[in-house]
Amino acid sequence: MLKNRTIICYLYTKYDHESSFKNFIYNYKKYKSGLDHDLLICFKLLNKQTINNLSKNLVNIRYIEFIDSSNYNDFDFGSYKRVAEKFPENNILFLNSHSYPISPDWLKKLMFYKNNNNIIATSGSYESLSDSIKLKKFYKIFSYLLRKIKLKNSFRSFPNPHLRTSSFLIQGKIYYEFIKNQKINNKFDTWNIESGKNGLSSFFRNKGFDLLVINSDGKKFVENQWFLSETYNYLNQSKTIISDKHTRKYLKLNSSDQKATQFKTWGL
Repeated sequence: MLKNRTIICYLYTKYDHESSFKNFIYNYKKYKSGLDHDLLICFKLLNKQTINNLSKNLVNIRYIEFIDSSNYNDFDFGSYKRVAEKFPENNILFLNSHSYPISPDWLKKLMFYKNNNNIIATSGSYESLSDSIKLKKFYKIFSYLLRKIKLKNSFRSFPNPHLRTSSFLIQGKIYYEFIKNQKINNKFDTWNIESGKNGLSSFFRNKGFDLLVINSDGKKFVENQWFLSETYNYLNQSKTIISDKHTRKYLKLNSSDQKATQFKTWGL
């Protein structure tokens, strides 16, 4: 591996289905990245036999095998932390297990805008978890109020602009600076990291970083323009550069539900 080469880090864990792995490999082969890079596959909480079986799908693909040393589940962000610590000088495109490219020259389009003062993602959102909880049964009002307070304390009310972390591009040491002191014990902690008041987007926004979304046209969009990228929950979402389970979920909705989801995400 060359010091300054970009790394594509794809994460696969014991909680994932093999079809996700195969989908990534299929699309990684189908859509050329357009830029020289190193593919790193991070295996987490898997035995050697399972890894060997998965590796049979990697014929004729040059890749780096990274066995995550963690023996407990600290989610995607924990694995990314250890990869970033190992490769501090490299720009790293982190992809979760459900993500794969669906646009030619996808990495070239992302890296065209990369510098030391920005974070790049393939989609963003204005959605706030603090507004998402609903009281479904009146007898649960006490637990509802406690959870409502917890969410309000952790997440800004809508609009809550944040880059989505299913796929994002960042330099290893920059990411590590943020994540090294983060608590990652449960799903709530991961929500905080992605979109909380002290999450990744807020942390780097406060440091003066630009938070950019890039679409399949190779155009960049700043925070107040993210929805115009048409990469996530907007119109036909026709310019997504990296597909993930939530972008695919939106495409399966009927027109009415798409409009409701668009409003929830963007207020439009």
